[in-house]
Amino acid sequence: MKPFNVQDLLDCYERGVFPMADAREDDKIFLIDPALRGVLPLDGFHVPRRLARTVRSELYQVRIDTAFDQVVENCAAARPGRADTWINRPIQDLYRQLFILGSGHSVECWLGQRLVGGLYGVALGGAFFGESMFSLERDASKVALVHLAARLKLGQFTLLDTQFLTEHLSQFGAMEIPRAQYKRRLNAALERQGDFYLAPAYEPGEAVLQAISQAS
Repeated sequence: MKPFNVQDLLDCYERGVFPMADAREDDKIFLIDPALRGVLPLDGFHVPRRLARTVRSELYQVRIDTAFDQVVENCAAARPGRADTWINRPIQDLYRQLFILGSGHSVECWLGQRLVGGLYGVALGGAFFGESMFSLERDASKVALVHLAARLKLGQFTLLDTQFLTEHLSQFGAMEIPRAQYKRRLNAALERQGDFYLAPAYEPGEAVLQAISQAS
């Protein structure tokens, strides 16, 4: 059997499945096709009031695609209350290849010269597949998610896939939809051509919030 490669990974996303591992040190990869899929509607994205103040304050400098490997490494790291993650070394290598190909992206929050939070995912057509996020300072991953949502709206994306629904994501309006409905939305999104770089590399916090609040 040939090794699972980056083209296999892209094919999986187009079919609506995604890879995981049981543990960081387990080299095996398996595919997930959940009966209920988490999505975050871009037209219904909700920014809690306190978080909106943090976004406006520009406490963190938000950068795009400047430290992709560092973001994935931080997402894979053990944290208090989370001894292990699903991002093993083969998966990490595959996403590095996706980044080189231009399909992998990171949104990063910096405090001075220190990377303190962020997220990474995969862009295909008009769909963005959020993979993982991390935070070393208060609300850093949430700020990154708000900036991502604005960037996707400005870039004409129509689907933000969160894979699963969590309490953390539900505050932004995330919901679960059945597999068949998800795949219809996915197929429609893949027919579009979103532009991840249409938004400027730097967007002021107020402009980010305005982009999210605008109807598509």
